[in-house]
Amino acid sequence: METALRISYQGGTASEALNSLINDHVETLEKLHGRLTSCQVIVQVPDRHHRTSNLYSVNIHIALPGNIDVNIDHMSHDDERFADPTFAVNDAFRRAKRQIKERARKQRGEVKNLHERVERTLDRAEG
Repeated sequence: METALRISYQGGTASEALNSLINDHVETLEKLHGRLTSCQVIVQVPDRHHRTSNLYSVNIHIALPGNIDVNIDHMSHDDERFADPTFAVNDAFRRAKRQIKERARKQRGEVKNLHERVERTLDRAEG
């Protein structure tokens, strides 16, 4: 990666376990795409004092060569699985991986055409 990975925590303190998990995911994305220009991950920790929500949110901004940006900023307001920070990180990187694969397919011209007609022939037994 050209620019170092930046991980920040809003509303809480850094977690070595989450930092390690995020680093593993970034390494996987680099193997998938080849090279990331930069990657910034923001983990929004729930505010335990106000109890407005107990759900984590993970935002990811990835820059790829060719001025391609991938932004993941999904937050679930009603899915209790996001109370687990590991789940929130895994979900965000799953979305990032899907977007990177989709953009790579488009760059290669492998865009699916849903309206393309498929010609089929049936083999009929003579007799």
